[in-house]
Amino acid sequence: MFKFIKGHLDSIIGIEIYPIISLLIFFIFFVGLFYWVLTAKKDYITTVSNIPLDNQNDNEI
Repeated sequence: MFKFIKGHLDSIIGIEIYPIISLLIFFIFFVGLFYWVLTAKKDYITTVSNIPLDNQNDNEI
């Protein structure tokens, strides 16, 4: 099964760039997320973490 897939992928010109692009997107996303977590303000984190516990905005269904 893998030989069948590999045979088709080898025939595509320029296919080797796609794994590199996907790795870069993955890496850049998580580096950006890590940076955002480190630079987030403590007040914002506290406010967002208390949203599930906030009963003031609940409407009766």
